[in-house]
Amino acid sequence: MSRKNVYWLLFVVFFILTGCVTTRQRLADLEKPPKREFRGAWIQTVFQDEYKEMTPAQMKKDFIRKLDFLHECGINALIFQVRPEADAFYKSDLEPWSRFYTGKQGRAPEGDFDLMAFLIDECHKRSMEFHAWLNPYRAAASNTLEFAESHIINTYPGRFVRYNNLILFDPGQPQNQRFICSVVRDIVERYDVDAIHMDDYFYPYPVSGMPFPDDKSFEKYGIPKGFTEATRGDWRRQNVNTLIHELSQTIKNVKPWVRFGISPFGIYRNKKNTPDGSGSETNGLQNYDDLYADILYWVEQGWIDYNLPQLYWEIGHSAADYVTLIRWWNNLPKNGHLYIGQDVARTMKSNELKAKIDYARALKNVDGNCFWPANEILWDNGGGADSLKQHFHRYPALIPAYTDMYSRLPESVLNLRAEKTADGLMLNWAALRKQDTPHLANYFVIYCFGRGERINLDNPANILEITKETSCFVPYRNGGKNTFRFVVTAVDRYHNESKGKRINLKL
Repeated sequence: MSRKNVYWLLFVVFFILTGCVTTRQRLADLEKPPKREFRGAWIQTVFQDEYKEMTPAQMKKDFIRKLDFLHECGINALIFQVRPEADAFYKSDLEPWSRFYTGKQGRAPEGDFDLMAFLIDECHKRSMEFHAWLNPYRAAASNTLEFAESHIINTYPGRFVRYNNLILFDPGQPQNQRFICSVVRDIVERYDVDAIHMDDYFYPYPVSGMPFPDDKSFEKYGIPKGFTEATRGDWRRQNVNTLIHELSQTIKNVKPWVRFGISPFGIYRNKKNTPDGSGSETNGLQNYDDLYADILYWVEQGWIDYNLPQLYWEIGHSAADYVTLIRWWNNLPKNGHLYIGQDVARTMKSNELKAKIDYARALKNVDGNCFWPANEILWDNGGGADSLKQHFHRYPALIPAYTDMYSRLPESVLNLRAEKTADGLMLNWAALRKQDTPHLANYFVIYCFGRGERINLDNPANILEITKETSCFVPYRNGGKNTFRFVVTAVDRYHNESKGKRINLKL
């Protein structure tokens, strides 16, 4: 028996022997995809050269193909990197166009084509969320970058530091925190994003023997606040804490329904490094000690709406076992949503897709998965895309409701009716909805039930379509001799679902 199968067997036996009825039921339901599950995919733009060779028309065609394929694979949220180097894949008055977008930083695309605006519209047409992914501190992924004249580094060079071939905003300078907040505020104000997303790049990954060059900012801002050399790490964590708190407040002050998500490195702290033994049984890089990212504190304070740790290791990995880590994250106090970052290539190479998704679905605090990178799905690496389409995501899923943000149900749809056409029936309805009013209808779910079949809105197999439109076409079947019942619900920006409205039709 392989090592991963041994882990899976031990996992099942553990919960059965401990008498955990709820989890035993979840294990029994693993073959039934859940109705609610976050199914995200990351598209990175840093060091991606294909965009600069494309015209806007070619780019639109390429992304429509990608979004159609991801939608077929059940992906319901796109996390797209819009700010790789303090620059932009969207039209910004604060930062220049990205070199990864047009080939030269500051060079505008043809017709000022705004890729982020296009992707938001296309995602929403497919009832997919769009999460704008920003790297907060990175100004250049290479210290040889020729900055555009409008780049902030040319105006305030003293606010940046160089480290390991990177150029970074100095996290210790409050002016930088304010600037990053202004960038986020600009995006949230002008674009219909569903979330702002940041990954694991806060203080940079440390290099042995290369101290981070923040002596000047520490002397200016840290020492006057009572920090010493022995507590410089606490000062660095406070800097990042302040940024996360201010970003959270910025987003909620502009649009309360826009979520803030963080995708940290998969290890918070190694148990051997925590005096109280609260860390995980792992041996690797740590968010808290090495990146100065206190993700647990942000979760506890309610500053972030979802936590998406990157658990990219294999089951049974000697330093960072997937099972150990997913259970450790699951056992934390629940506050907001918990999603799991999955490395597609490593997962398919080790033939662990089923085991990993089963683990995630069996644990009560895990609300879904996100796949890195989307390209591996688009390439169908190891048959992963086919597995998602045919098995794990064979039915559509609603994103879990953010009831801690808002929990009231939206109003039900109005005036549900059907119109006959030559090829089928057109379902039509009305709904209370208004742009920037998050508790009203944002999209709709249409369920279909056969004659005599019990109405069950909890089973995703009954979902006929998820749409932003107030209509749905249903083709005739078997000469129009079958009777069907349809139920339509409304879902708000927080993913709360209304009570259903029913209609009986013969197709």
